[in-house]
Amino acid sequence: MTAQDPTALKQAVAAAAIEEIRPHLDRRTILGVGSGSTVNCFIAALAPLVGEFAGAVASSEESAQQLRALGIEVIDLNSAGTLPLYIDGADEIDHDFAMIKGGGAALTREKIVAACSARFICIADSSKYVAQLGGFPLPVEVIPMARSWVSREMVRMGFSPVYRQGVVTDNGNQLIDLHDRMLDNPRELETAINQIPGVVTNGIFAHRGADLLLLGGDNRVERLSPRAR
Repeated sequence: MTAQDPTALKQAVAAAAIEEIRPHLDRRTILGVGSGSTVNCFIAALAPLVGEFAGAVASSEESAQQLRALGIEVIDLNSAGTLPLYIDGADEIDHDFAMIKGGGAALTREKIVAACSARFICIADSSKYVAQLGGFPLPVEVIPMARSWVSREMVRMGFSPVYRQGVVTDNGNQLIDLHDRMLDNPRELETAINQIPGVVTNGIFAHRGADLLLLGGDNRVERLSPRAR
């Protein structure tokens, strides 16, 4: 594995996540599983553990299909209750373990599953670990009729909004990506954007950040805890 090999980094952090969760699995365990290319590697790495846990709640239809293909039962969150573990990636994660997520359009379901999980394990490569969020565009899921209204409000807040054309979320909604502003106070901004009528949620995960980061880079995977809350 090298820092220049993204696939190897993703496979390495996926393997580290398997080692992290394996001691906590039993026949009653229901995992929360996120979405994205790094999580795809994690799902593939779950194959040898099929039968050692009850099933999984998936944060996207794509992840659900991949889990079912391995013979892992996909369980509705309403039936699962509180999940012991949620494994997901990030588009950016800062040193307090606040994140920007939603590059793959699954932010709302990811945020719901994260909120219902006792422990959130983030798996990412070192390029995603940043001093301040905002280099990656911030996704906002919106009710379709409110897209223009929300965009105008985002301009007022100092962002440059771009409609993600041709993308419909698993919830039937649309996405706006916010550019050209670093996130000085992610917790406050997460709340402020979510108060705008027509916003379903935004891709800041600050109120419910990660509890553990498995960070791949320089031929190793680091196991990091958040600096603060």
